[in-house]
Amino acid sequence: MTEQKPIPRALVIGAGIAGMQTALDIANAGFEVVLVERKPSIGGHMLQLSETFPTLDCAQCILTPRTVEVGQHPRIHLHTYSEVVGVEGEMGRFRVRIRRRPAYVNWELCTGCGLCQEKCPAKITSEFEEQVGIRKAIYTLSPQAVPKKPVIDRESCIYFLRGKCRACEKLCPTQAIDFEQQESFVEEEVGAIVVAVGFSLYPPEQIGEYGAGAIPDVLTGMQFERILSASGPTAGQVRRPSDGKEPQEVAFIQCVRSRDPERGMPYCSRLCCMYTAKHAMLYKHRVHHGQAYVFYMDIRSAGKNYEEFVQRAMEEDDVLYIRGKVSKVFAQDGKVMVWGVDTLTGKPVEVAADMVVMATAMVPDPAARQLADTLGIAVDENGFFQDAEANLQPMESSRPGIFLAGTAQAPKDIPDTVAQASGAAAKVLTLFQRWSRK
Repeated sequence: MTEQKPIPRALVIGAGIAGMQTALDIANAGFEVVLVERKPSIGGHMLQLSETFPTLDCAQCILTPRTVEVGQHPRIHLHTYSEVVGVEGEMGRFRVRIRRRPAYVNWELCTGCGLCQEKCPAKITSEFEEQVGIRKAIYTLSPQAVPKKPVIDRESCIYFLRGKCRACEKLCPTQAIDFEQQESFVEEEVGAIVVAVGFSLYPPEQIGEYGAGAIPDVLTGMQFERILSASGPTAGQVRRPSDGKEPQEVAFIQCVRSRDPERGMPYCSRLCCMYTAKHAMLYKHRVHHGQAYVFYMDIRSAGKNYEEFVQRAMEEDDVLYIRGKVSKVFAQDGKVMVWGVDTLTGKPVEVAADMVVMATAMVPDPAARQLADTLGIAVDENGFFQDAEANLQPMESSRPGIFLAGTAQAPKDIPDTVAQASGAAAKVLTLFQRWSRK
C-alpha cells in the first residue's frame, strides 16, 4: 500500500493580528492557507483599539491594509462567521470540519451597500463597541469590516422575534436577504494547524466592589478604547456614558483581577501598565485641563521604549500615579468615589472622579477549552493553550503539527504577538519544505 503524501496546506484558526500575520507569511511563501474566523469579519481586538503604544499610531491605519491584503490574497481561503468543529488525522494529513453559521444574507449577491443597516429599525448595544455604542439587528462589525458583508442577529431581529418587519428584505436592491438560510459545513484537508484564537477580558459584571455594571461611568479599558476611537460611539470625544458630559477627573485602576489568585487570575496580564499609561495620556490630550489618576501595584514596562512612554505620561502629561490598591468604588452626588490607600505614605486616598477605567485581566477565549478538546491539545491551569516546552518550544502544542500563536498561548502585546505569529508560520513552512524534498 502506497503511503499518502503530506499536504503542504495550512489551517489557521482565528483571524486577529496573530492569525492574519501567520496566514500572510505562509501564503506569501507560496502555500495555501485556510483561515477560519468565528466573527463575521477579520481583525480581532486590534480593530477596536484607538492608538497603539508606545508610538500612538492609529491602530486601524496600521491594521486595515493588512485586513484588505488577507481578504484579497489568492492563496488565503477565508471562512468567516465559522468555527472548527472536528479534526481527524495526524500531522501531514489533518481532516478538518468547519461549520458556518447562517448569516441570513447571501454574501454572493450582497454588494455591501449598507442600505439594509441604514433602514433596520431594531437597535441594540454593540459587542464591537463593548456595550457603549449601538448597532442594528443587521450589521457589520465596523466600517472597515473585511469582508464587508452584513449578518442578521436573530436574537434581536424583529422578524425572528415577532414574525413582522422584513424591512431589510424589502429594501435590498440585490435580493440578498435570506431568512431561510441554514448553517452549512465544509471539510478541508491540511498538513498543519495554527491556533490563534486570541483572548477575552475578565467579565466586568463579576467585579462588584468597583461598581462595574451598576455604575454606568465605571468602564473597562476596552470600553474606554472605543470612546477614544475616532470611529467609536463618541467620535473620539471623551464623554461620560451616564450624561454625555466631559469628565474632569478620571481614575484608572490597574491589576483588576490580575495578580489576584483569591478572586481572579494569579498571573500578570503584561500589557495593562502600558495601555493604562496610553489611556491616561490620550485623555489628557483630549481634555487638557482634566486630571488623570492611576492606582497601581507596580509598573511593569518591559519593552522597547515602554519605560520612556510611562515616564512621558507622568512628566509631560502630569498623570498622577498613586501606588496603592483601591478598596471601594461607589456613586455619590453625581461622582464616582474611589477609596484607596497610598502605600508609599500610608495615608488613605479619596478621589471624587467623574469616570473610572479598570484595567481588567486578560483571560483565555471562552471557547478555548472546547476547541482544545476538538484539536486534542492541552490547556494550562489558567485555560490558555499549553505549549510543548516553555523555554525552547513556545510555539508548539502538545500534538505534533499543531502550533500556537499570539494571546491564545498567554497574554502578550502586539509586537510579541506578531513575532510569535511569524515564528509559528516559520515552523509550518519548515515542515512544508521538508515534505517537498521527499
